[in-house]
Amino acid sequence: MNIDVTKELEFKTSRSGGKGGQNVNKVETQVEVRFNIVASIILSQEQKDLLLQKLAHQLTKNNELLVVCNEDRTQLGNKSKAIKKINNLIEKNLIVAKKRSATKIPKSIKEKRLKIKKIAGAIKHLRRGKNFDLDE
Repeated sequence: MNIDVTKELEFKTSRSGGKGGQNVNKVETQVEVRFNIVASIILSQEQKDLLLQKLAHQLTKNNELLVVCNEDRTQLGNKSKAIKKINNLIEKNLIVAKKRSATKIPKSIKEKRLKIKKIAGAIKHLRRGKNFDLDE
């Protein structure tokens, strides 16, 4: 499907915790990426509705998808990872799952199951000491 929403993303940077030593306190390496689904020009209305439904628990009050990345020591690295994450998230949630069509159980399988049950019943009757015929 390959939908790239990079042009419609809003970026915000802030100071990041984690790796980087003294540099962490000076440089804004954490990247916060926002994508407003409702205001998107790239997506069709059906795609927007599908994303709003599937990603409802991950959206802000303004129907924005928010991804924060602070894994890398550089702002550029975090920015590229955040873009990949948001694009993958959108692509993954735009896939519509096929509905499963119910199928009948074949007659041969039903007969096999009944035969196995009959044999199990016969074994139990033999344990009791009574005679039991499989043909009954």
